[in-house]
Amino acid sequence: MNPLNIDFQKTALVIIDLQKGIVSRPGCQEVVEKAGRLVKLFRQKGGFISFVKVDFLDGKDALKPATDLPVQAMQRPADWAELDPQLEVTANDHIVTKRQWGAFFGTDLDLQLRRRGIDTIVLCGIATNIGVESTAREAFQLGYHQILITDAMTAMSMEEHEASCKYIFPRIGKVRSTEQFVSEISESK
Repeated sequence: MNPLNIDFQKTALVIIDLQKGIVSRPGCQEVVEKAGRLVKLFRQKGGFISFVKVDFLDGKDALKPATDLPVQAMQRPADWAELDPQLEVTANDHIVTKRQWGAFFGTDLDLQLRRRGIDTIVLCGIATNIGVESTAREAFQLGYHQILITDAMTAMSMEEHEASCKYIFPRIGKVRSTEQFVSEISESK
């Protein structure tokens, strides 16, 4: 494994879709807890934090391609898109609202990162193979270095999660657990 050598002035934590309507599903609380640990570390180190959530104005702004597996319409509660309070979002954090899987297309995420001189992102969230992987692929194409915190992610199935972690993420970034990331940061003081 190549060492991380993190410069927190040039690194952002990007957290995908840890919002009430998504993290209420079974198995998501561990992801929120690990992301919360990363948030605390980034606050201590003065790193930039961007929380990404998916939301729609009236539903007409949602993607509607013809697919073999149609998206099921669902009634969303009023607080569906609110970020999980355990993450302790502050006024200084950057909030991105996306209307598709990836966090870069159609948002100001790339602009805000570049204006701050950020060239590396630490990525986590839900779902591993949808929002996280789409964002990671976009970041790769935009030239960002990436660290993918795989135990701070989850998917609808272990099979989906493991496929992204095993076959995609090592090709576009560095793959770490929360503990490995924190440990490598502590060692590089």
